[in-house]
Amino acid sequence: MKNHAALITGASGGIGLEIAKLLALDHSHLVLADIRQEALENACSSIRSLAPDCEIIPLVLDLAQTGAAEQVFSHPSLQELEIGTLVNNAGFGTFGLFQETNWEKESRMLQLHVLTLTHLTKLVLPGMIARKQGRILNVASVAGFQPSPLMAVYNASKAYVLSFSEALANEVKGTGVSVTVLCPGLTPTGFQARVGVGKPEMTANKWISSSADFVARKAIADLKKGKTVSIPGRINYLLANAHRFLPRNTVTAMVRKVQEKNRSFLKKGP
Repeated sequence: MKNHAALITGASGGIGLEIAKLLALDHSHLVLADIRQEALENACSSIRSLAPDCEIIPLVLDLAQTGAAEQVFSHPSLQELEIGTLVNNAGFGTFGLFQETNWEKESRMLQLHVLTLTHLTKLVLPGMIARKQGRILNVASVAGFQPSPLMAVYNASKAYVLSFSEALANEVKGTGVSVTVLCPGLTPTGFQARVGVGKPEMTANKWISSSADFVARKAIADLKKGKTVSIPGRINYLLANAHRFLPRNTVTAMVRKVQEKNRSFLKKGP
């Protein structure tokens, strides 16, 4: 375990932090990458209080910039480490009609969700295969199972993560490496505030929300089992499979109504 480490992106809060805590308690050393320095320092402190023997390497950098994956992988602090677990968790969203949303923000989101995630996986995977062991957890979303008007680019990016992960899981069968894609639903993590449409908690939809801790525990359990798709919660499982029982355009129209209701609620407040 001396040189083994888990690399987690977007680890300063929410699901990423909860996954980091669980892996620390499971005797993994951690490499935590995030853009928010103060939040990352606080995350490291909270993890050390739970697992004092855990070695943590914090990396403060912008994962939504070109070349971020190479910057992480080639960091001097990682050269003596074997990345045995990779968690591609970093992400954010945009909200609104596509013709009105900010392209700079959307292009950064695509860089983060698609290019950085894919490149970092490509850099880490050969070493795992050579050692005949390793685990990759890519965080997608229930949103990846259906298109969403008003979050068109976000859902499309998560659909990529889902498809890429499922294909890769098939490719690495028999190598000792497993790939799991986590597809959470609504999770109170501050995501909605960063999307730019209101409060961190989606109070109007508490009935379908799961805590970050619950999502992380489900993710780690399925990761250890080598399960390909991990969907926390029965309601989220039904939402992910709605397209199997209803026409796709019907599902798309239903999703738009939900998004419009959420936006209206968030603008008005409770």
